[in-house]
Amino acid sequence: MKLRILFVHLLLSQLFLAQTGGKNAFPFLNNAFSASIASLGGFTNATSDEANNSGIINPSLINTNAIGIYSVNQGILASGINYGQFAALLKLKKGYLLPNIRYIHYGKFNGYDENGVATNTFTAFDYILGVSYCYPVNKVISIGISPNIIGSQLETYNSFGISTNFGATFTHPNELLGVSIVAKNIGYQLKSYVPKNKSTLPIDVQAAISYKLKHAPFKFSLIAHHLNTWDITYFDPSIKPRIDGLTGDTITNTGANFGEKLARHFAYQVELVGNGAMSFRLGFNYNRRQELKLEQRPGMSGFSLGLGLKFKKFKLDYGFVIYSKAGFSNTIGLSAKLGNGKKK
Repeated sequence: MKLRILFVHLLLSQLFLAQTGGKNAFPFLNNAFSASIASLGGFTNATSDEANNSGIINPSLINTNAIGIYSVNQGILASGINYGQFAALLKLKKGYLLPNIRYIHYGKFNGYDENGVATNTFTAFDYILGVSYCYPVNKVISIGISPNIIGSQLETYNSFGISTNFGATFTHPNELLGVSIVAKNIGYQLKSYVPKNKSTLPIDVQAAISYKLKHAPFKFSLIAHHLNTWDITYFDPSIKPRIDGLTGDTITNTGANFGEKLARHFAYQVELVGNGAMSFRLGFNYNRRQELKLEQRPGMSGFSLGLGLKFKKFKLDYGFVIYSKAGFSNTIGLSAKLGNGKKK
């Protein structure tokens, strides 16, 4: 039963992370819980958003003009799996505070004993309880920290841990150029599902640069991720050597070359960000495409897109992620200002 539960949890986690996952504890830390982040390939860029979804991941990106804005995001996958996020921004005497809750609920499972006899049904879920703090050093530089409590419940087995994100952002006075860096998931697994089986967290150091055209409503972003690990490709040892049809030489599987390893670290984003009521987002995650695409029919694997609709009192966001021909996800986000957000 124990191995069966852990296998199901690992399998579901890989829906989000593919080969860059599976080696660490709490892989859901890198899931895109919000519609806006999901539509941009799962990465934050170097600019903040009105609903502060970026500020949850990179605390230095907290939008200090969004005091009192509450946001909720909900994503739905197949087989009853759903995930979500809740957040609200508060102003302190020095800095800004963004409490947040993130979760993934995997639905109900049927339990069986070692003889295959049905026992009872059980649920599985993961959660993150966090708070982001941002301190504007001056008009162009801001820094932040995001401590989190992490938990996972699989039937009667559970695991707990702590993690922290550190971020720093530079925004040019003309507000057209932004550069940001974030170190994610620095922490420790306090308790594993089974004794003496602790793992490291999926640490990811990212850098981003964003530039908005001065006379056109387009913003372009380049993200470099997993800067702490050079080779994030997957080497499949089961691939057998093949024979070159022209020379007759035996070609062995030596893994990815330098160019492929370098390309895996980059993701790209394009946003249509006018002053009107509608915005569009497009993201491309090259590493996700290479890991999840079907060799014969790659299609739009690795691409994601989204839409933002701004109304008088609230904003609605939608994110659509294409993992492969076999799967995709939909995420909806809603944000609204319900108060002034000042701490009494």
